[in-house]
Amino acid sequence: MSSSVLTAVAWPYANGPRHIGHVSGFGVPSDVFSRYRRMAGDRVLMVSGTDEHGTPILVQADNEGLTPRQTADKYNRVIVEDLHGLGLGYDLFTRTTTSNHYEVTQQLFLALHKNGYVVPRTQMGAISPSTGRTLPDRYVEGTCPICGYEAARGDQCDNCGNQLDPADLLNPRSKINGEKPEFVETEHFFLDLPAFAESLGSWLSKRTDWRPNVLRFATNLVEDLKPRAITRDLDWGVPVPLDGWRDQPMKRLYVWFDAVIGYLSASVEWARRGPDPDAWKQFWTDPDARGYYFMGKDNIVFHSVIWPALLLGQNGEGDHGGTPGAFGKLNLPSEIVSSEFLTMSGSKFSTSRGTVIYVTDFLREFGPDALRYFIATAGPENQDTDFTWDEFVRRTNFELANEWGNLVNRSISMAHKNVGSIPKPVAPAQADAELLATSRAAFDTVGGLLARSKFKQAVGEAMRVVTAANRYLSDQEPWKRKDDPDRRDTILHTALQVVQDANTLLTPFLPHAAQQVHEAMGGSGVWAAQPEVREVDDLGDGPAYPVLTGDYAGEQATWASTPVEIGRPLAKPTPIFTKLDPKLGETGPEWAPIQHPDQP
Repeated sequence: MSSSVLTAVAWPYANGPRHIGHVSGFGVPSDVFSRYRRMAGDRVLMVSGTDEHGTPILVQADNEGLTPRQTADKYNRVIVEDLHGLGLGYDLFTRTTTSNHYEVTQQLFLALHKNGYVVPRTQMGAISPSTGRTLPDRYVEGTCPICGYEAARGDQCDNCGNQLDPADLLNPRSKINGEKPEFVETEHFFLDLPAFAESLGSWLSKRTDWRPNVLRFATNLVEDLKPRAITRDLDWGVPVPLDGWRDQPMKRLYVWFDAVIGYLSASVEWARRGPDPDAWKQFWTDPDARGYYFMGKDNIVFHSVIWPALLLGQNGEGDHGGTPGAFGKLNLPSEIVSSEFLTMSGSKFSTSRGTVIYVTDFLREFGPDALRYFIATAGPENQDTDFTWDEFVRRTNFELANEWGNLVNRSISMAHKNVGSIPKPVAPAQADAELLATSRAAFDTVGGLLARSKFKQAVGEAMRVVTAANRYLSDQEPWKRKDDPDRRDTILHTALQVVQDANTLLTPFLPHAAQQVHEAMGGSGVWAAQPEVREVDDLGDGPAYPVLTGDYAGEQATWASTPVEIGRPLAKPTPIFTKLDPKLGETGPEWAPIQHPDQP
């Protein structure tokens, strides 16, 4: 029975191109998951977009001599192209500067306001003395007043996990230019997080299937909730939809508030662009629908505490009740799928420090599937993982090229040379039956792991089938069976059946290669559908913009072992994966050379 599955993917910030650390957390895992669920017959809605409000956009605009809108437009397009190149199958990848997003954000704000969960109050706000602009909480750094950690942020301390305000920090400084911020009294709307302590705590207590690190972190936060400002003194953002506020040029809803609402607004936009403008409801208001949120660990607080609180408040289900807003009763997240950090030489990927490998550069030289495979097999699923060129070369050469690519090439080559088509099995032996049983059983094993977002184990089990097939060919030696064509053909038929099965198992991880293998096996048409970039008009009075979307319903890939077609013609195959020069592991490419300890 099919299910409705929302894949909600963290929104990359449109203040620069994305690096491989970003896509290892939010991008590739969410696409692997969504591709599997589609292949298994579920209705999937995968949404995200570029996060385009707040001070980081203003800072980048100043650096480049552009307006905030020009900056957002520039990097929105860069990011769309990168994610398209990676083959991330979004139903809609949009942006937060659309008329639709403004409308949905304001509607949700009004529901919270009506139910009494956002209230005005004054606070001491951090201002940059040199620019006069508000400094976002995360752009103020200092010493934590609770544990003494010297690199605490203005919104929380990563060392002790406590929520903070910028004014709480000892020795505060701007992360933009190092200056000491000024603190001035200003009025803002606050999300009354303490009014969700009981309802959030009750909800979290039932999340028994979450990753332990996520649940532990969220539960600790609920024990010490504080009101949190949801507006800022900025002129770049969503206007506050209340009399006395909407026309104030320097009062806007804060970026962290509107960005998480993007999951809902993107779903609404997707539906409005299709034949049924209410289609979003099957993923948001159907109690049986499931919602999976993919992100890096630095976003856990927003998705496990703050976003659920906003939904509870909109639904009228906070600690002091209320009535549902314009969207009705919305589903809370079913699971938060948080990844750790992908690092480089032990340091978090950082553009400012030069420890960065941009997705654009990587795709240009190595293509998408080698990166997708590395993230799946060696990525930061449960702990921080260090990216090294040596490990990337090793996995590409020995696992993709030698193991998988070689199995495909030699199986098809021998069948092409000796038969010219997929041969007919004549007298299957026990070894054939054992390999086929291993291959068929992997669908339940790998599928079960993918459904629980255990990507490393899943790809490992799929590659175990590949290893078994290579061992089978080596043991059975079909190239020595010239005097026994019946046995030779049975072996080759068995090998090709397992190639097709393994290709299906690996399709969520390697969709581009899967299409190539499908065609090498004599198949035609779309096996693994890819996203496309479309230019669309704003649904209101805003400018046009590119979106990432696609038609995935017509792809042939399904999560099952399907019999190979006996007699289907086979051509001489070309290699699926090209081996890399081992020296690359020692030097890195010219555009991202390895910095050895003895180098300046």
